[in-house]
Amino acid sequence: MPDAAAETILRPARAADVPAMAAIVADSAELGLMLPKSHATLYEKLRNYVVAEDPHTGEIVGLCGLSIIWADLGEVVSLAVTPAARGRGLGARLVDAVLADADGLGIRRVMSLTYEQRFFERLGFSVVDRQKLPMKVWAECVACPKKHACDEIAMIRVNASIPPAVGSPAPGVGVPGLSAPVVTARLTRDGSVMVGG
Repeated sequence: MPDAAAETILRPARAADVPAMAAIVADSAELGLMLPKSHATLYEKLRNYVVAEDPHTGEIVGLCGLSIIWADLGEVVSLAVTPAARGRGLGARLVDAVLADADGLGIRRVMSLTYEQRFFERLGFSVVDRQKLPMKVWAECVACPKKHACDEIAMIRVNASIPPAVGSPAPGVGVPGLSAPVVTARLTRDGSVMVGG
């Protein structure tokens, strides 16, 4: 019997995919696995996403995106698959597609904020101290209900075959292995971001 996950088509997201993408993300958000994404946000960031399409039904059964944070730092975002497609390796294929995109763009480091440490470790990611990540990483945190008690695990994958980006701060600034500028920031009780101190 053919492997359904292996038959699934991975392709760049299209505008017509957004309602299905939003539904898949909403399902995972209801389980507390990620933040929801509005249709407007998905349309705005559409070029960042790859989707998994069932070749028999044309149904979108998964998605994953690459957000570019800095010259040498990207982030795996919105990795989600439908309940029926879970546990068959489709998530790994989606992340691999996003990592290939990052490699093609010359982005040396790709991070993820996740609850699935073992999954990302199998894909070459390592745990890093999330408090030392660049402030831009935390832009969505202001809207998160867990902003004052975040329990996500920060992980990073470094492709050593890609040279450090020209003009980036030297490796070792902030988190070892990260070269995006680091700004100390924290969320205040009212949800605003305080930079410094």
